[in-house]
Amino acid sequence: MHFMKDEVFKEKIKKQFEFDENVASVFDDMLDRSVPFYKDALELTTYFALQYTKENSTIYDLGCSTASTLIDIAQKSNTKLNLIGIDNSSAMLKRAKQKANAYNIDLSLIDDDIFNIDFKPSSVIISNYTLQFIRPLQREKLIKKIYDSLEVGGVFIFSEKTICEDKVLNKQFIDKYYEFKKTQGYSEFEIAQKREALENVLIPYTYEENKKMILDAGFSNFDCIFKWINFATFIAIKK
Repeated sequence: MHFMKDEVFKEKIKKQFEFDENVASVFDDMLDRSVPFYKDALELTTYFALQYTKENSTIYDLGCSTASTLIDIAQKSNTKLNLIGIDNSSAMLKRAKQKANAYNIDLSLIDDDIFNIDFKPSSVIISNYTLQFIRPLQREKLIKKIYDSLEVGGVFIFSEKTICEDKVLNKQFIDKYYEFKKTQGYSEFEIAQKREALENVLIPYTYEENKKMILDAGFSNFDCIFKWINFATFIAIKK
């Protein structure tokens, strides 16, 4: 499928970042050019998700945006799965539905706040770059809800932007990331505009804070399956 080019931040911003129609229309291009090794992390998420599924397993994607992850899982699975995407951006879900139809993939899409949904017992719950937009106290409540919803032996896979506790190293991480964005065709103005729009909207955790949150919720296993500077994909298993 052809994706529209992300030029959301070429003009002076007038509001904080939100997943509105402007962002939804270019979101796939934004991910490809803003998240280093996005396709690699997606492939790993799919691979590990499929290790924990069987016939008719339920998989949730929380903050599924345009459903790229669920579509990838459906395409690579040898069994029928119950795929459910949740997002509170109707603009995103409109595109998710178009993509699922284009690829002839059957999935359920729910337009609502994650906290309003009672999750069915599930084998896999995925959250890609979603937790970072949830306030810390609410974030911890959500992780407990995820843990309680997973079947024993189930898995939670999530990707997050992270921060480094060492301030000098953290600055180097950010500088390297902005260098990456420039190689993807973003101007310094666009990079600065997006950083300003995300101020106080995206609140990243350190690796240790993510680990503590997961173990405090009851998960017995926690590991990092992918990391590039300040972007990481984690896995947590309910034993």
